[in-house]
Amino acid sequence: MLIFDILPEALCVKAIKSNPMTTTTFRSVLTSALMVLVLATVFTACNKEDPTTVVITVKDADGRPAEMAYVRLFANPAVPRADASRLLMEAMTDAAGNAEFDYSGFYEQGQAGFAVLDILTFRDSTYAEGIIKVLEEETNEETLILKPMDE
Repeated sequence: MLIFDILPEALCVKAIKSNPMTTTTFRSVLTSALMVLVLATVFTACNKEDPTTVVITVKDADGRPAEMAYVRLFANPAVPRADASRLLMEAMTDAAGNAEFDYSGFYEQGQAGFAVLDILTFRDSTYAEGIIKVLEEETNEETLILKPMDE
C-alpha cells in the first residue's frame, strides 16, 4: 500500500486574485467621479445671484432733481396670468431725485427675462409717466421729467 504524503496546501488551486481597489480602471473611474463632484460643488457655490434693482430719477421741467416726488412701479399686463400686484412698489425720491427699488427677491436664476413695468410719478401739480424693462441681475435706470397736469 502506497501512502502519499500530500500537503493540504498542494490540493488548493490558487487563482490570481485582483484587488479592485488597486486596479487602474477602478482608480481612474473613482478619481473622475470625485473630480466631477468637487467641480459641481465649487461651480454651484460660486454662481451667486447679482441684485436686480431699479433706479428712477425724477427731474423738474428745468432739469433739477425733484426731491420728495412720489414714484410708483407696477405691472400692467394686457392679459393678466398671475397676480401682477406683487410687483407693485412705491417710494419717495431723495435729495438727488432718485427712488430705488430692489426686485432681487422676485427673480429666480434661470428665468428668461424679468418684467416690463409702468412708472407713475408726481409732485405737487406735476407728473410724469414712463415704462421700464427690468433686466435680471442688473441695475436698471430710467429718468422722468415732470410736466404740469392738464386742468
